[in-house]
Amino acid sequence: MSQASNVSNSSDELIIPTEFIERRIFLIRGQKVMIDTDLASLYGTSVIRLNEQVRRNMARFPRDFMFQLTPTETARLRSQIVTSKNGRGGRRYLPLAFTEQGVAMLSSALNSERAVQVSVAIIRTFVKLRQLLSSNANLAKKLEKLEKQYDAQSQVVFKAIRELMSQESIPPSRRIGFHTDQRKAS
Repeated sequence: MSQASNVSNSSDELIIPTEFIERRIFLIRGQKVMIDTDLASLYGTSVIRLNEQVRRNMARFPRDFMFQLTPTETARLRSQIVTSKNGRGGRRYLPLAFTEQGVAMLSSALNSERAVQVSVAIIRTFVKLRQLLSSNANLAKKLEKLEKQYDAQSQVVFKAIRELMSQESIPPSRRIGFHTDQRKAS
């Protein structure tokens, strides 16, 4: 339960910060998924036990609920998060990725109170992310409608707003600390 130490457990309910779960949701094959290692950590079980229960209950996990990552997807994921390398005590099998529906099924396959509570928290996070994406899409539609109503002079304002909405408009962060000017040294 090392990674899930941010998870507090009261007698009435399990509280998992939404941000804690959000950092463990990835976009793979166009779907928002969670990886078996992260889920095992949240559920307080080992990856081996989690995957064992999945194999025993395969009828509950069709392809749109769960899929196994390819070696390429695993390598990309490994570059995004810190995981052990193959051949150095790492995994022998490719990770499993669970969609929102797969996470819901996991609670019944694991059959514990903690699994149910964690699944509820995860599904609430998926719903929150879906609402955020929807509201951003609605904002873009409203902005487009306003753009059509105003003249060319106002287009500059709309262009600036669009740049602020895009991720590309965020300036790169500067290094903190003392910097030596390499040009003066030569």
